[in-house]
Amino acid sequence: MAPFPQLPVTLSTVKNPTNLTAFALAVPLLLLTGCATNPESRVTNPSAPGPAVGHAVGTAVGAVGSNVVGAVVGGVEGAAAATKSTFSNERRVVRVWKTETTADGRTIQVPVEIEVDENGRPIEKK
Repeated sequence: MAPFPQLPVTLSTVKNPTNLTAFALAVPLLLLTGCATNPESRVTNPSAPGPAVGHAVGTAVGAVGSNVVGAVVGGVEGAAAATKSTFSNERRVVRVWKTETTADGRTIQVPVEIEVDENGRPIEKK
């Protein structure tokens, strides 16, 4: 028996890894998403108690679940921003020029540097 011929393995169709990444993300997204159907085009009778209750429960669970998830995500993002701002020690220096007269009678401009916080308020040295 002759061995199988060796075929060259190339990814010539995938020239950019971004294309492969987009494809890898798009396929599961398309396969896992459902389509919303019109309630009048259902196979089951929408007036029957089972489908009517199921539809109502599904709507309520979807609304409540999405609001709970949104509240949790908002709370976590707010807590993260508050924690981040606590550790922010960004300070700026504002330079103003003060006019002074020297002992020999000359008038000069002297820089005075004032350290301010992120809101522009002077930081007092203790």
